[in-house]
Amino acid sequence: MAKKTLVEELELQKEMKNVQFVSDYDIFKDKNLLDQLRKNIIQDLLDSPMINTNQSTENIDYYINKELEKYDLSTLERSYIYNLVENEIAGFGPITELLQDKNVTEIMVNGPDDIYVEMNGKLMKDDTVSFINSEHIMRIIEKMVQSVGRTIDATNPMVDARLQDGSRLNAIIPPLSIKGPVLTIRKFRKDLDDIEDMIGNGTMTPYMARFLEACVKAKLNIAVCGGTGSGKTTLLNVLSSFIPTEERIITIEDAAELKLQQEHVISLETKDTNYQNGKEITIRDLVRNALRMRPDRIIVGEVRGEEALDMLQAMNTGHEGSITTLHANGPLDAIHRIETMVLMSGIEIPIRAIREYIENAFDIIIEIERLSDGRRKITNISEVVGFQEDEIYLQKIFAFREQGVNDQNQVSGEFVLYNYLPKVYTKIKHKGIDSIDDIFESILKKQDSKKITKDKEKK
Repeated sequence: MAKKTLVEELELQKEMKNVQFVSDYDIFKDKNLLDQLRKNIIQDLLDSPMINTNQSTENIDYYINKELEKYDLSTLERSYIYNLVENEIAGFGPITELLQDKNVTEIMVNGPDDIYVEMNGKLMKDDTVSFINSEHIMRIIEKMVQSVGRTIDATNPMVDARLQDGSRLNAIIPPLSIKGPVLTIRKFRKDLDDIEDMIGNGTMTPYMARFLEACVKAKLNIAVCGGTGSGKTTLLNVLSSFIPTEERIITIEDAAELKLQQEHVISLETKDTNYQNGKEITIRDLVRNALRMRPDRIIVGEVRGEEALDMLQAMNTGHEGSITTLHANGPLDAIHRIETMVLMSGIEIPIRAIREYIENAFDIIIEIERLSDGRRKITNISEVVGFQEDEIYLQKIFAFREQGVNDQNQVSGEFVLYNYLPKVYTKIKHKGIDSIDDIFESILKKQDSKKITKDKEKK
């Protein structure tokens, strides 16, 4: 009887192939046996010239079958070994199926048996997969970075790159990482949330959504702030969806993560010095260049350094409707971070002048937060209204007030619309947008009533 190829073997076991939710040691009760098989077959196979010289699948299958003949394995155990080998050859080893799982949004490999994933906003240890050793992790890292034209070694021990599927990879190895290579992959869902999704899952209210849509269409300058993993990029994608299709949009990012649906979009991405040993191209370089590309909108994926000055200059010289994100713990903290980043430019500018620049540049600051239960909510929408004792003054328009944790360990609270008519309401009206009149209807009526009373008093 002829030997089955790897593909044929796997075809016979289709129903058994998808075992990513089954622990290695649930299938192999004998932990030592599995570790031995992984060492003898996977490690030795990958070290052999068979892989490096593109040997036929039949030769590889023959090697595997020969090794498996030494052991009394069940059909499930044999299929699982073939699956592991296929992932090593055609994929990215033990994390191949995690990369394919749309429910996993982040993968963190801290060590051979120390792997964490994020699912539905919750971080958890994943005991279903493991690596053989640190060298195994290093092999997968090298394979991943080489697939996008990058290198990682002792002289260049840190890489931040975008994979072909859009996921963002960060790898750091010794001597910078003390305990061994560390791999972090942030995945981006292909079915990104739209505004209806964000309303449906409680990230914002319909009033907030309509207000933000009006702000974008009125070409207000907006900053989105929040912590790591809070959903800033997702929200930025949603806000960008409100930009009219006829506008020319230029996006600038360290790693291209934005998925804009408009036709006239120019995407720019920074270039590391490691890439083909060329000159480093920074966010600041790209912001400066974007100004010469006749943009209707400039969207900076994340501002984190000296490019803040160039961005402010763009906003203050007629480039309306710019949107960016930054790491900050609230709107006021975002303002202070922008001040600090401007000072990083090396140009001596008085603090008062920087604050005037910021006050003139930004209209709206949005804070999005990942709560303790893993859900994401817009917790603050404020506008920049001017100065108060030489400090930039912010006024809340919408907010989320936490009230505690319920029996299901979910954060309870309520969204609040403040009794305040934003200054930007006038800007929005001047653009011919009246879709938010009903949101502030009661406040407008009070103002009209006060005006009528004052007019009567004057008479």
